[in-house]
Amino acid sequence: MIFDPTIAATRFGTGLSPVIEPPWDVAAMISRLYGPDDAALRHPILGFDAITPSLLQIQTANRDRRQAKGTPLDEAAIEVVRQLSKDAADVRRHNILSTVARGVVTQDGLRERLTSFWADHFTVIARNLALLHLVQPYIEDAIRPHVAGRFGDMVKAVVTHPMMLLYLEQNRSIGPNSPQGLRLDRGLNENLGRELLELHLVGVSGGYDQADVTQMAELLTGLTYSANEGVTYKPRWSEPGAEVVMGRRYGDAADLTTVTSALDDLSVRPETAAHIAFKMAVHFVSDAPDTDLVASMSRTFTDTGGDLLAVTAAMLDHPAAWTPDRMKVRRPDLFITASLRAIGTRADRIMAMGPRDYNRHIAAPLNLMGQPLESPIGPDGWAEEAAAWITPQGLAGRISWALRSPQTFVDTMPDPRTFVWTAVGPVAPPELIVAASAAESDADGVGLTLTSPAFQRI
Repeated sequence: MIFDPTIAATRFGTGLSPVIEPPWDVAAMISRLYGPDDAALRHPILGFDAITPSLLQIQTANRDRRQAKGTPLDEAAIEVVRQLSKDAADVRRHNILSTVARGVVTQDGLRERLTSFWADHFTVIARNLALLHLVQPYIEDAIRPHVAGRFGDMVKAVVTHPMMLLYLEQNRSIGPNSPQGLRLDRGLNENLGRELLELHLVGVSGGYDQADVTQMAELLTGLTYSANEGVTYKPRWSEPGAEVVMGRRYGDAADLTTVTSALDDLSVRPETAAHIAFKMAVHFVSDAPDTDLVASMSRTFTDTGGDLLAVTAAMLDHPAAWTPDRMKVRRPDLFITASLRAIGTRADRIMAMGPRDYNRHIAAPLNLMGQPLESPIGPDGWAEEAAAWITPQGLAGRISWALRSPQTFVDTMPDPRTFVWTAVGPVAPPELIVAASAAESDADGVGLTLTSPAFQRI
């Protein structure tokens, strides 16, 4: 294996920087994952239980507003809802800007990329306005602490998190033959059971069938969430009897240990190992990854019981991960982060953005590039293939952003003649060097570099 600092910073990190050195070996990259999460300490995001306004506060205010309609309390109730909505929007903006700032100034780019990957693997989407500010807290709770831990622990954290239960409507799933199901004449919602098997665990080719989906959904009954009670397990909602999922029987007990036992088993199956290894290799290296790379990662996953730090190390230790061919295209959010990192943006400039600049330079451009904030089409998350991002509208959005937005984040634009090397590294093609040097202004030269294939591809 030939280690390349530029590839380490771009393919496995958040980009090159004029003020932060790239990693110099795999050991350094892995050792940072062992250490403290400095970026999260510097730019904290509160978890779901600590966030304000809470979901309960918003739901209570909306209920009070409905009850006050047409009474003298109507205007006051409306004002409470309006203020909570503003507060939630401010929290969401702060959290998204914190995520951007982490990627821009971190010395541990691999941790940021792994967090982004796993958050997409376990996608949640806010189903209504009251949940919009709670996506990043979900990532902070269920994803980020586990990117260098055991996959099974991440799975359990995800499945028992309010945002996943609400997104896949597990709170609406009741065993049809349970006491509660018989009383309400309600039945299963198979969303969570299906997505666990199809997307999160064994994968679409993992050998499960519809019977397994139904059995998984039945096994999950009883696990639910409400803003008043939090995450709970309700035995009276649980489908009676044992379930058999992919050939394994899970006991008659109606309690949370039945759920966690099944998740532990499914998290270390060989089908899960193969699915996770392939998906990681696709995300970081190539849409058609080297088969030996995938096999090595899958074998490590199986041998270590799903130790994600070991699987990440296996990827970085394989020669195929360091191919000089740039086969991946930066997703729009990664493009903006890498661009701000390349021009040397300070974190305080990012965090100081008000609603107008945030919309103008972050939210609206991402939408134009084809990646509306926290809003993939479905639970399978964002597309991996380059064709999904290199579209006429997507390219127009990148060009517009690169020519207009960078100058709002720094006091002085970099000299294009040196910026090419800063942003792209020693692989900068001669034609780009000439074109950037001949640009009519520094802003044009920087924009030309950021929109070049050499910067877009990693």
